[in-house]
Amino acid sequence: MTADIHTTPRPATPAPSADAPTGRSRRPGRFGVHIFLMAVTLAFLAPLLLAVYASLRPYEETARDGYFSFPKSLSFDYYRQAYSDSGMGKYFTNTLLIAVPAVLVTLFLASFVAFAVSRLRIRGGMVLLMFFTAGNLLPPQVLVTPLYVLFLKIPLPWWMSDSLTLYDSYWAIIIVNIGFQVGFCVFVLANFMRTLPQEILEAAIVDGAGVWTQFWRITLPLCRPALAALGTLEFTWIYNDFLWALIFISNPDKLPITSSLNNLRGQFFTDYNLLAAGSVLVALPTVLVFLLLQRHFIAGLTLGSSKG
Repeated sequence: MTADIHTTPRPATPAPSADAPTGRSRRPGRFGVHIFLMAVTLAFLAPLLLAVYASLRPYEETARDGYFSFPKSLSFDYYRQAYSDSGMGKYFTNTLLIAVPAVLVTLFLASFVAFAVSRLRIRGGMVLLMFFTAGNLLPPQVLVTPLYVLFLKIPLPWWMSDSLTLYDSYWAIIIVNIGFQVGFCVFVLANFMRTLPQEILEAAIVDGAGVWTQFWRITLPLCRPALAALGTLEFTWIYNDFLWALIFISNPDKLPITSSLNNLRGQFFTDYNLLAAGSVLVALPTVLVFLLLQRHFIAGLTLGSSKG
């Protein structure tokens, strides 16, 4: 006696397509990308790591054994010496008096122009944007002599400048940095504002919002990631600037932090380990600003890529 056995046929497993990537094919490619990114990162960090390594070692040891030798002793003595010998506290204050107002005013003015060009649809908006962008193509060295002569002839009251002119004052460095950086910020913010939904402003207009409300309470909060990214970049550029201070400031007590490293160079001998410690101290504020604004900085760089 036989029993009929009915088996349910299994659905056929579709064969993997030739174009579909498999796990095995993806792994070598991703591994190679990771190796390449690690190599590039190490290449960029190598000078900084070497400076930190040299600043922790005595100069006599590196002069005898070389900078790539194994250390016999490590200490932070050079950092204390670099801070005290160069007078970095005073120069840090000078730099903040220049960089912070310059960054804030640059972003404030650039956001105004970018809003007018990208959201208000004014006549000649594209020409105005091209004008601000073209300003970035002008070499700063071309304007050194005209600005030097101009600043000597612009008077200022005694409470704004000891020299009674725009020359040899913080105002000269602030104005120059604003003039050269506002064009780049306008270009970035205008393109970022164009990615914002137009329906938001249309709804605000229907509700009776004026131009100031559209700018200050609606558009500007949405541009926070872009403003944070630009603020980080602008602070780094203005903080590291040395050209304008060297030209427009004659009083040594008003020079920014980048000039303090010259105080660590001797007339006949330079301790490069001490100079490395001073360089690391000078770079710390920009690293701190990036760490504080890291989340907004990365969001500002990547947010526009997901917009239609």
